[in-house]
Amino acid sequence: MKRIYTLLFLLLWSSFSLVFGQGILKGRVVDHTNLPLPGAMVSIPTLNIGTVADANGYFLLQDIPEGTQEMTVSYIGYEAMTTSVEVAEGTTMLPLLKFQEIKALNEVVVWGNASGQNKAINQQKASDRIVNVISSDQIGRFPDSNIGDAMKRIPGVYVQYDQGEARFANIRGTAPQLNSITINGERIPSAEAEIRSVQLDLVPADMIQMVEVSKAVTPDMDGDAIGGSVNLQTRVAPADRRVSATLGSGYNFIANKPMLNGSLIYGDRFANDKLGVIVSASVFDHHLGSDNIEGEWDGEQLKEFQVRQYYLQRLRQSYSLGADYKLNDNHTLYLQGMYNHRNDWENRYRLRFDDLEYNEETDTYEAEIRRETKGGANDKNRRLEDQRVYNASLSGDHIFGALTADWKVKYAKASETRPQERYITYRQKGQTVAFDLNDPYQPTPSTTFPEVTSAWDFKEITEENQYTEEEDLTARLNLNWSIAEGEFASKLKFGGKYKLKKKLRDNEFFEFEPIEEDSFFSTLALEDVTKDNYQAGNYAIGQFVSAETLGGLDLSNESLFEKSEVLEEIAGNFNAEEAISAGYISLNQRLGNKLSMVAGVRMEHTQVRYQGFVYQAEFEDQDENLTATGEQTDFYTNWMPGIHLKYEPVQNLLVRAAWTNTIARPNYFDLVPYQQIFREDNELAIGNPALSPTTSMNYDLMGEYYLKSLGLFTAGAFVKQIDDFIVEQVSDEVINGTEYEVTQPINGGDALIAGVEMGIQKRLTFLPFPLNRLNVYSNYTYTFSEVSNFQIEDREDEVIALPGTAAHAFNGSLFYDSKKLNVGVSFNYTSAFIDELGDEPVEDRYYDQVFYLDANANYQVTPQLRIFAEANNLLNQPLRYYQGSVDRTMQIEYYAPRFSFGAKFDL
Repeated sequence: MKRIYTLLFLLLWSSFSLVFGQGILKGRVVDHTNLPLPGAMVSIPTLNIGTVADANGYFLLQDIPEGTQEMTVSYIGYEAMTTSVEVAEGTTMLPLLKFQEIKALNEVVVWGNASGQNKAINQQKASDRIVNVISSDQIGRFPDSNIGDAMKRIPGVYVQYDQGEARFANIRGTAPQLNSITINGERIPSAEAEIRSVQLDLVPADMIQMVEVSKAVTPDMDGDAIGGSVNLQTRVAPADRRVSATLGSGYNFIANKPMLNGSLIYGDRFANDKLGVIVSASVFDHHLGSDNIEGEWDGEQLKEFQVRQYYLQRLRQSYSLGADYKLNDNHTLYLQGMYNHRNDWENRYRLRFDDLEYNEETDTYEAEIRRETKGGANDKNRRLEDQRVYNASLSGDHIFGALTADWKVKYAKASETRPQERYITYRQKGQTVAFDLNDPYQPTPSTTFPEVTSAWDFKEITEENQYTEEEDLTARLNLNWSIAEGEFASKLKFGGKYKLKKKLRDNEFFEFEPIEEDSFFSTLALEDVTKDNYQAGNYAIGQFVSAETLGGLDLSNESLFEKSEVLEEIAGNFNAEEAISAGYISLNQRLGNKLSMVAGVRMEHTQVRYQGFVYQAEFEDQDENLTATGEQTDFYTNWMPGIHLKYEPVQNLLVRAAWTNTIARPNYFDLVPYQQIFREDNELAIGNPALSPTTSMNYDLMGEYYLKSLGLFTAGAFVKQIDDFIVEQVSDEVINGTEYEVTQPINGGDALIAGVEMGIQKRLTFLPFPLNRLNVYSNYTYTFSEVSNFQIEDREDEVIALPGTAAHAFNGSLFYDSKKLNVGVSFNYTSAFIDELGDEPVEDRYYDQVFYLDANANYQVTPQLRIFAEANNLLNQPLRYYQGSVDRTMQIEYYAPRFSFGAKFDL
């Protein structure tokens, strides 16, 4: 107790020490347009005191003696700015420190896209941790519509696609579920039902001020980030009025329809600059689609084959608000909110060769042929997937002498709704078909049975209503105590956080059988959706029940249809609750003028409560039934120490090293105590509430050389020792005297990840005019992984890579950047990697290698008006999975190139 009183006394003494002739300087660094300059170095050289401007350009200098002081502000690429300031007792708020549109040290003007690159480089240099940064201006130099597409430009990051847009991100060889996505430092809830991964195509790229990818997290950050933590920083109120608007259109060559996009930003300060407000909006209406084939293999022969045609309209909307209010020079409150909404209206036409049985003598297959239409009961006759993520937070920054505090309370919610999603299927059994497998990339059937007639059998009509939601309530407090300044400056930071998370899935599923099945077929309208230029191959997909007919069926009319609930399809419903209590303490210590250290430890205590269902399929004289399980609870605690070192042997050369410990919690549905029992087939699927979180001990080393003339060279290495990663196990077990094939998620083993990454950002100033306006932005990452202590039966001795690890990831971009014209091309390559492990190597699923080529250009018509043009996927790169061997296609899906153009206004 005596020690506690002593500590409190020291804190209070330091907090009120300013009454003895000490002062505080607060301010903001901006460019000539009054936009913030993050990462600016602010110092008083004579006192050996300095700090770094935050992401919004604000800085704070403490323990400054009263009187006149010479303050220096430096920013990479520009000459340092020196100004005299009068320091008074208490807090002094300085006027804006503004860099004019000056020249860099080599007399090359910093304009256009280079300005955004400059901000990102400065912020990266100023950070205490290993991090990559992309600013909003830098995002604008790439033709990226969502934040996932923008992230693939970052070293060590590669993305997985859906419908032609980046959806999930892998970081440094780790799958999406091993990483975290945050907005303004707080994790985003997931609209996905079973997993924690966040869909990046929900967030438009033009709504984000800055993207930070932390490769090594500090103790004040959430610890669930094995590969890394991605923070999306939203806009804050500017120093003065800002109005910006974008309006554009484009064309997708697979849907053969136009697109429309627009955005608006307005910000200003009011009430004598005490109140700052910024609002942003973005709308993107895009007609797209895909040409798809899918296969499942048994050795060299097909088990199943599908041809799919997708038509999709995607409407993405995003709105954000940021406000700050200065109570006085020591206390500021913030209000932030963001709402993201994506509607996908989809029709899918699926031709399916099911239950393929190969006849070796005739080299043919016997198959059941199915034709299925997917749609919805709405005015578009399409399946609607309605995903929403929104968050709102109230926070504050406070200065109490040498002690500063910041706090935040946040509410966030994600949801996915699929109302009245409908399917209708007709089939023919016992059909004979041959497949040409000379090109296993595109297996070709001898016929697609293109016409649907009354001889086809009705299989089913289904309608389902899906609903998933996740809610987060978070409260945190951070305290920062400035113990000493100068050459051996020391700051102690400590705090706590509480997060309550609730997740549920509540689906309904019904089958409908026509009362007059024999005459029902004659009431259906058919359409032939065969395309002449089907990009996945020469497939005549043929006739299907039209989407309009499916959407218009009066399924609620009991005189027309008999309705029955399908319990098996809702057996995956569940409720979950997680409570995470966290605390940390860290020391930020300067060890002379060249070396600094951040050392600390974080504790996270997790309590979970899950409830699901037990489903027993119909067996002999026993009807199927569905019963709720009891609630199952568990808890665990993780201690995560870490050390970060930052060494500057010579000016602008940084060497960083880090030792950290991180975790990844199991996916939601894996923890549910569900059971799905199929006694007729002797199959059992069960959850695993006893799963442990995956943990990782991480080692990082990074060298960074910052060029005075605007540029950056980086090279580094990393190692991750991962324990208890999670896989799905299929095993044979005897239960009550009967042998079952049991499927269950388990902690499947450990893994080692090791890799190197290097990058260059450089303006080619050594070339003659006009080539000296070329800019290179390029990076490469090599990653190796190997699983050990593998728990999958019969695969214990195999050399297996960790799912999600791509050996090679390369990004190269070349830009021409002048004051009026900016032109760029970008190339992105990722090698193939294991996406999901099977029971044996021939069943492993791989995500195939990808080559993406994009281009964009913009021209400044007036200082307030720019026009732009963009082209995506110029190589028509498909999404492709293969099974076991690269020549066995599991899925290949083409999206075609797309083009857009428009204008941007800055007033």
